[in-house]
Amino acid sequence: MNTDYLVIGSGIAGLTFSVKMAEKFPDRKVVVVTKANEDESNTKYAQGGVAIVSNKEEDSFKKHIKDTLIAGDGLCDEDVVKMVVKEGPDRFEELLLWGANFDVNDIGEFDLGKEGGHSEYRIIHHKDITGYEIERALLTKAHQLENISILPHHFAIDLITNHQIKDHVSDGLTCFGAYVLDQLSGDIFTIKASSTLLASGGIGCVYGHTTNPVIATGDGIAMAYRAKARIKDMEFVQFHPTALYEAKGESSFLISEAVRGFGAYLRNKKGYRFMPDYDERAELASRDIVSQSIDSELKKSGESHVYLDCTHLDMEAFIKHFPNIYNECLEHHIDIKTDWIPVVPASHYLCGGIEVNKEGETTINNLFACGECSRTGLHGANRLASNSLLEALVYAHNIYKYQSKKDYKYTQVNIPDWNDEGTNIPKEHILIQHNLKELQALMRDYVGIVRSNRRLKRAIKRLDLIYEEVEDLYRESKITTSLCELRNMINVAHLIIRQSLDRKENRGGYYNIDNIKKGSL
Repeated sequence: MNTDYLVIGSGIAGLTFSVKMAEKFPDRKVVVVTKANEDESNTKYAQGGVAIVSNKEEDSFKKHIKDTLIAGDGLCDEDVVKMVVKEGPDRFEELLLWGANFDVNDIGEFDLGKEGGHSEYRIIHHKDITGYEIERALLTKAHQLENISILPHHFAIDLITNHQIKDHVSDGLTCFGAYVLDQLSGDIFTIKASSTLLASGGIGCVYGHTTNPVIATGDGIAMAYRAKARIKDMEFVQFHPTALYEAKGESSFLISEAVRGFGAYLRNKKGYRFMPDYDERAELASRDIVSQSIDSELKKSGESHVYLDCTHLDMEAFIKHFPNIYNECLEHHIDIKTDWIPVVPASHYLCGGIEVNKEGETTINNLFACGECSRTGLHGANRLASNSLLEALVYAHNIYKYQSKKDYKYTQVNIPDWNDEGTNIPKEHILIQHNLKELQALMRDYVGIVRSNRRLKRAIKRLDLIYEEVEDLYRESKITTSLCELRNMINVAHLIIRQSLDRKENRGGYYNIDNIKKGSL
């Protein structure tokens, strides 16, 4: 298959770029590859909202910039922060024009929420399913454009670069598209593209216990890493402080940051409200502080979870703001009018990823990255709540602007077909599942909220054994999605551990007990 623009991922980052590019150039083709249903993405599960300065009387760009820099703990790129915050309102207006709906108050103004780390009410939301509403609007818009083709249930296996093309001479490492698996037919084919955008989302499933959907296996980052793109800040994994605790320990339902912004308290099993002991902002401290505080409480008590107390809140207003959370709790036999919600931190967001400049360019020619898989410099050591959807909107627009002005060149190279000669269909799926569970347990136990050099070094040794087993299986087997996802998660785990060992000071979401300095938690 040949296309002008290949987009890997169908969340807010990939679809925003696709819509803009397809509208600008109706004679050019955009192909969007997504490995599940077309609406399945991290975007879909974003509850909180979009952080935008809309009330200029009480809020300001200066305040939003300051909040972002404080959360990033000295590692943000200040120029990037200023750019994203200041461009945010214009990009948000485009969402409105495309049909996305957001909550308004009784006088018709946006009903602004407040989340941890924010000094003002500035979160624009749609109930507690903001991401779902944005995804709906973007897909509706994309389907109106005939030059966008969305391929659901198609899995990108690897990027195509100079490494696969013999006798090709180019000015530096260049991306020419990707090898893609049709998961329904089992066929692997080539998509040749003049430009490739990785918008593949996060890495939450590397930890198993995560607020992310099951598709969040770090595929884009792993593909870029194998293609020799620069990957940075992988040690900064953000754990959401309040995921619904389930004794089974599987994927976790997110209890939005906005619930604490609404006034909920965190309590230990004895009923003690502990957050004021750790930070003067109490429950509204940034996510790294709240997660580390909960971890500290759990280590002291030996308990498996803490509680979020909403019983003192205006329940009618709560249910209006958070109907999805209220109903999910009821399904778990938790009536928040009288019951505390059991919560525990879970892997939520990656602040690092594929390094890009302000135009979304990676260190590989014709390869761009946007959204959670990218490292822009906005988040630094810790993402400020609800800045991620904002970042995706701004960077998708920047990539669109850059590519619109760039001299367009059709890719002429001849790309070899995928070669799986001598491989067999894997007969024992249990080998993949066993290694997956071992990897996830290793990451939770050794590379979690609080780390140590000793645990990180042990993790590397164990990961090396898993890596060797899986690479042997990969060489011998015909491609399956589960095998590729496991391989990608191993690559991501390696990057997280190695870059954790390289960091010699605690910043934001990274906390290593061997780096403790005076004043640390």
